[in-house]
Amino acid sequence: MSGFVSFVSSGPGDPELLTLKAVDRLQNADAVLFDDLSSGPILAHARDGADMVGVGKRAGRPSPKQEHVSRLLVDYAKAGNRVVRLKSGDSGVFGRLEEELVALREAGIDYEIIPGVTAANAAAAAAGIPLTRRLTARRVQFITGHDVTGALPENLNMPALADPMATTVVYMGRRTFTKMAAMLIEAGLPGDTPAMLAESVSTPDQAISFHTVAELAQDLDGHPSPSPALILYGPLADPDMQ
Repeated sequence: MSGFVSFVSSGPGDPELLTLKAVDRLQNADAVLFDDLSSGPILAHARDGADMVGVGKRAGRPSPKQEHVSRLLVDYAKAGNRVVRLKSGDSGVFGRLEEELVALREAGIDYEIIPGVTAANAAAAAAGIPLTRRLTARRVQFITGHDVTGALPENLNMPALADPMATTVVYMGRRTFTKMAAMLIEAGLPGDTPAMLAESVSTPDQAISFHTVAELAQDLDGHPSPSPALILYGPLADPDMQ
């Protein structure tokens, strides 16, 4: 008899940002397959005796192949288990959710998706700024700063990303932002556009700093860090609001 898979979004790291539904599924799971950024105190909500399996992917570190993660999900569910696939942030935002959904559908396994707080919302809240602002930021866009090889994606819509009236959030862009910033400026975005670097959002190691796009690109050039980070730029990432 097949089990059931709950894709649980754990939020950016603070266990208090979990939804009630997320906590319920963790407390009733037979197996929890968790990302690196979903570990730590969040896993304390899992019931005693549940299988705990780390399947997280981190840039620059050895990580399980996506095919292996999908296979584990199918195998646990086919054994009749209630499975939680614990993903950081919101599982539908740059979380490679689709590959795992396809594997479950092909295996005939039922599932649910429980949304959560994505890092962009948590970063803006921590900085005390809104993601939208009347008259100056009517649009918000989320992009990934790297493709499957770790390089800056080649098919970026630069006119849209250089729109000075939009709030842009770059996930996983620390290593590629120097190159991206040069392309943005070439596409017409002023180099003095406000930018914010948010590291380890909603955790004890959280650090938020304000820059301009040009300054941040220079600061990040050649300075890798293992801390999870995202970059926000546009009319909202403004240190004058602090």
